[in-house]
Amino acid sequence: MHNHADNHNSSRRIAWAFFLNVGFTIIEFIGGWLTNSTAIMADAVHDLGDSLSIGIAWFLSHLSNKPANGNFSYGYRRFSLLGSLINGMVLVTGSLWVLSEAIPRLQNPEMPVTEGMLGMAIFGIAVNGFAAYKISHGKTLNERILNWHLIEDVLGWVAVFIISIVLMFVDWPIIDPILSICFTLFIAFNVFRNLWKTGRLFLQAIPDKQLHNKIEIILKSLIGVMDVHHFHLWSLDGEHHILTAHLVLSSSMDVEEQLRLKQTIAGELDSFGLEHTTIEFEFESEQCRDTV
Repeated sequence: MHNHADNHNSSRRIAWAFFLNVGFTIIEFIGGWLTNSTAIMADAVHDLGDSLSIGIAWFLSHLSNKPANGNFSYGYRRFSLLGSLINGMVLVTGSLWVLSEAIPRLQNPEMPVTEGMLGMAIFGIAVNGFAAYKISHGKTLNERILNWHLIEDVLGWVAVFIISIVLMFVDWPIIDPILSICFTLFIAFNVFRNLWKTGRLFLQAIPDKQLHNKIEIILKSLIGVMDVHHFHLWSLDGEHHILTAHLVLSSSMDVEEQLRLKQTIAGELDSFGLEHTTIEFEFESEQCRDTV
């Protein structure tokens, strides 16, 4: 079960990534201007977009920790899911922009100041690598999407590092856009996978089919339970799940037996760490009011 400390740590990790990214983005713009490198300037613009999306994620992650109230009875955890969706869209847009810049350079590659590129690449790998390391400890969808932001930046700077060394010895500026395209496509593929999962959760798809089936089997196997219907498992943010179900009981089950059954259900479901659980008892002769 996740607690307040986990949420606080998530917010703190995202804050680390935000401040590192903003600071490094400023340095990138200066470095790109000094080295006359369009590749570094392009990375600076991309990192600026990353910084904005990380800032949004930080805000939404903090907001998601607020308790439930009269307006949001389940709390604000779904805002974190919204943050992961926004970040994914920003990263996809950024990847498309990088491709639109890199593809034309295949025809007209330019030779940058390689020594400056090498220095910026080493610094970029160190800063973004540290930020990615901090975020990698998180398990939320929000942090996973952000981690891809930072991994993309690390791989981009690895490419710049390799290019800068190669270009010191050979006149092959075309390898710059080629590597940029390859890395961008790789990251975009993984982000699309996360976006698909986030979109499914927004549409209240089952977050974990295996967990769904396991819980359903447990409920149906309980003594005194004749049937289980209106069984729903959905998720607030990919981690905190909601379970609702109607259990049809044997008509001979008295109040004491029902109380014991409630305790049994609580014990059986405890290990799954569900955020909210609503179980309704019905009898065989009773008509369920939820007809759909």
